[in-house]
Amino acid sequence: MLLCIIGFWVFENFYTPDSYSNTKERFSKTKIPTFFMPSSTTGAIVEHEHFILSYNEPFEQAEWVAHVLKKEHLTNDDRKRPYFIEDPKVRTKSADWRNYRGSGFDRGHLCPAGDRRFSEQAYNETFYTSNISPQNTDFNAGIWNRLEIKVRQWAKQYGTLYIVTGGVLEAGLQEIGDEDVDVPKYFYKIIARGNPESLKVIVFLMPGEERTQPLEQFVVSVDTVEAMTGIDFFEDLNDEQEAELESRIVTDNWKF
Repeated sequence: MLLCIIGFWVFENFYTPDSYSNTKERFSKTKIPTFFMPSSTTGAIVEHEHFILSYNEPFEQAEWVAHVLKKEHLTNDDRKRPYFIEDPKVRTKSADWRNYRGSGFDRGHLCPAGDRRFSEQAYNETFYTSNISPQNTDFNAGIWNRLEIKVRQWAKQYGTLYIVTGGVLEAGLQEIGDEDVDVPKYFYKIIARGNPESLKVIVFLMPGEERTQPLEQFVVSVDTVEAMTGIDFFEDLNDEQEAELESRIVTDNWKF
């Protein structure tokens, strides 16, 4: 009995799940510029080869996932869909995928798998459970999918985009599974392009259910998302530039 208890404790505290790491591929690590990195409310920053996230253990998901989408990333390569597995780099262990089973919610990607078809490793990394959040099926396959498609169209049109995605994590959310994974009521996506001196930014905030309105109707300011999340976006910009950029709502720079 004592050996079983010790074995279970060791498994719970020191077990490292499988990894999708494979540094032998042609595509090297995708670098994310520091000027675009958000703050972390938890300090639990995890860097993978092709995206970075801030994990929020009490909510059992990332508070944000940041990635870069380049025109050359957009391929139609046919990738075999891998299993969802725990993130070996999350010190507190990311939520097990079984929390979602029978919950009625999808395992919704934050960094989309469709943005990462250019490499097997990049694609597989998006199936770490640190990169998923519970999403209503109609939302995930509906307006959220339409937004992801629009972002890929913008990458083809404008070139390199910097993207941060997450659910709004707040008290009182519905929870699923044995690990009490929280179900966000709202999801956001912040997209930017250009250099720090001339950034063009657009921000979407959507309730986590299907909507038929045009995407433009869900555009908000950075300040709005910051107020809801407590996260400081563009924290490395100078204060004056950051204040001006984050208070505005500009859609003219983005073709819908």
